[in-house]
Amino acid sequence: MTLLIAGLTDGAWNLFWMYLWLASTIAASYLSERKGYGDRPGLATGLILSAVGAIIWLIVPAKPESKWKVLGPFGRQKKVAA
Repeated sequence: MTLLIAGLTDGAWNLFWMYLWLASTIAASYLSERKGYGDRPGLATGLILSAVGAIIWLIVPAKPESKWKVLGPFGRQKKVAA
């Protein structure tokens, strides 16, 4: 019986870590695409480095004509001071 319970708890933790890995890959891909580098470098970084990959793309500077500079990090127009 203990073996069965141990198998269930390990599986739940493994599923949690897999979801964390996938979410950080999605975040890294989104960030790299918004910063003008395309989504593939972010996808590769997120798959290899997991959550560290998303943090790296927060630090990488955006290209001048990227969506990050033009529209902002979440896609809204920058407000123009009147």
